[in-house]
Amino acid sequence: MATDFRRKDELAEITDRIVDTYCDVADINHLGHCPLPSPKVVVGLIDDLFEVLYPGYRRRQTLHLGNVTYYVGDLIDTLHDVLTQQIARAIRHEAMRDAKARGEEAPCSDRDFEAEGQSIAIDFLGSLPDLRRLLATDVQAAYDGDPAAMSLDEIIFCYPGLEAITVYRIANKLHTLGVPLIPRIMSEWVHNRTGIDLHPSATIGPSFFIDHGTGVVIGGTCEIAENVKLYQGVTLGALSFPKDDAGQLVRGQKRHPTIERGVVIYANATVLGGDTVVGENSVIGASVSLMKSVPANTIVTIEKPNLRFRDKVA
Repeated sequence: MATDFRRKDELAEITDRIVDTYCDVADINHLGHCPLPSPKVVVGLIDDLFEVLYPGYRRRQTLHLGNVTYYVGDLIDTLHDVLTQQIARAIRHEAMRDAKARGEEAPCSDRDFEAEGQSIAIDFLGSLPDLRRLLATDVQAAYDGDPAAMSLDEIIFCYPGLEAITVYRIANKLHTLGVPLIPRIMSEWVHNRTGIDLHPSATIGPSFFIDHGTGVVIGGTCEIAENVKLYQGVTLGALSFPKDDAGQLVRGQKRHPTIERGVVIYANATVLGGDTVVGENSVIGASVSLMKSVPANTIVTIEKPNLRFRDKVA
């Protein structure tokens, strides 16, 4: 079928109409401002951080104690430079947005965002030894909690739950250091890869294991203690979204549950509400919908449905 070149004359008019919306619907474009963090660059940061956190498992598999210092040192230098730039962009954008909301005409002219970004980047890189020790507990929890796992190597190579937890722990550290935007870019990237949605502001203790994982959702104000195990499809979510007198959502309140140490939550269970506490060493059965607190050492299940069997009609 031949192209109708006469219709191509419409493209200039279409372009003009699209650009007109950049004024009419200005909230969903970012024009005439300083650059935002780059999602592509942030994903590259994750890849480099995995090289540091799990050396020898990914891009470079010929590492040994004789050459690992040089390799990791080179990665740390790169991470320093890229993190500094991306964090500076993120905090500049947030500061300018907040200043604009206050009506300031020349916002943030006295701030050195590059210096702030570098300081946060170095603090973050300095946390990586402790982060590795924390992740080692997660890897061990996966091995201890899954009889199908043949080795720690298998978990590091193959388990989407560990990948999601690793990115969560990276993003959570950046969040606690006050970095905007970048933690959410990281968490949504790994959510897209694994189907596991862990908000970077959630609090999750050591030895955390997500088995299978697809469909797990953990909200931003959730608190999870050590040695907790979740199966696929578990939601730790909000019961309601309170609004203020103007009808706007109230932000900053605890909306998601608290899960104490040693809890196991089976597939497709839903636990909702900021006041809901699941006591230590309790077990929440599959497909349970829970909206109130559970004492320690409690098993919560739903009654078995009545199954009916009948002969198949030919």
